[in-house]
Amino acid sequence: MTQDTERKQLLHLVFGGELKSLTSVDFRNLEDLDIVGIFPDYKSAELAWRAKAQQTVDNAHMRYFIVHLHRLLDPETPKDGQS
Repeated sequence: MTQDTERKQLLHLVFGGELKSLTSVDFRNLEDLDIVGIFPDYKSAELAWRAKAQQTVDNAHMRYFIVHLHRLLDPETPKDGQS
């Protein structure tokens, strides 16, 4: 049973891959996408995103993204940090 004081999960997906060019968001190979994980809040997703981005800093075509899954699952949810 959940308590009223428990914060609502605001799920975020972190993933990345190598882009075809620096001016688009088209991935070179969809089979090589790196799915880092799904996180319960933006702060933990950002930490994972920063860690992965730092590991690939030498490859200009490698990009990682944070997707706000909670907005896709329930468009009425508040924006991050607004609960």
